[in-house]
Amino acid sequence: MNPTTTALVLIEFQNDFTTEGGTLHDAVKDVMASTDMLNKAVAVADATRQAGGIVMHSPIMFQPGYCEITAHPYGILAGVVDSNSFIKDGWGAQIVDCMTPQQGDIVLEGKRGLDAFASTNLDFILRSKGIQTVVLAGFLTNCCVESTMRSAYERGFEVITLTDVVAATSQAEHDGAIAYDYPMFSKPMTAADYLAALTGAAVADSSRGY
Repeated sequence: MNPTTTALVLIEFQNDFTTEGGTLHDAVKDVMASTDMLNKAVAVADATRQAGGIVMHSPIMFQPGYCEITAHPYGILAGVVDSNSFIKDGWGAQIVDCMTPQQGDIVLEGKRGLDAFASTNLDFILRSKGIQTVVLAGFLTNCCVESTMRSAYERGFEVITLTDVVAATSQAEHDGAIAYDYPMFSKPMTAADYLAALTGAAVADSSRGY
């Protein structure tokens, strides 16, 4: 792994998912707790920065009234609308305090659906910075993370999914995506394995005087 050509993309670490009182927190809190994913997210973000990689945040948010999407949403977006989630400038749409973007981080704008590439300039940023490896973490395991994973794979990036830094609305959905879908479109890895690879690469570069 080369940290300087690696980007960690953090998907929807926003209060509506991550924090008590968030509109969707009750749906994901058990899976979050099962892996301690929030603390692991902080650790992998810090390590990525220190190793020279790029940390990117991909929040989703909408104007009040959800005018950016169809008037008759269905599926997961219907759940977002019905729960009044991710309203721009509201507390629920804010990135959780422990994951506050740091100097040098990049915050994507324009995410309105599942795939972080679809309505943002994510692809342009990655290519302009010479990124080859995309590392994914966040919400939901089997929804936005998986959609972004598939798109990154199709676009030719090396894709790593952090299996214990993602969460879904049920343990069964979470486990199923990791067991069956993630290996088809990415290199699944735990946070500990990623940190070891990242640290090892940084140490190797340092020893060569890079």
